[in-house]
Amino acid sequence: GTSLESQIDELKQNGAAKIYKDAFTGVTMDRPQFNKLMKVLQPGDTLVVCKLDRFARSVSQASDLLTKLIDRDIKVNILNLGVLSNDSVSTMMRNILLCFAQFEHDMIIERTQEG
Repeated sequence: GTSLESQIDELKQNGAAKIYKDAFTGVTMDRPQFNKLMKVLQPGDTLVVCKLDRFARSVSQASDLLTKLIDRDIKVNILNLGVLSNDSVSTMMRNILLCFAQFEHDMIIERTQEG
């Protein structure tokens, strides 16, 4: 599910030690709790996210952020994908999936505006 409660349950079931939660869309990158989380992550930590499109829907923002985290030796575990890396295949797969997430978001906005 995509509700905040179901995401929290899924994170707990997958061993998340601390959960930061914001009630903003993935498009918004200025999220207070997310920003706090980014400041406390240390090399060797693992960031666990339920789905890639919950992390961000913009391909460029998400790709940049994921690359920076991985370069800082922070593991990024997307529960429906696995642990990401900066190798060519992982980068290609996450960018393709982010493109679909961004397309889906754009279609929702388009349909809402038409309705």
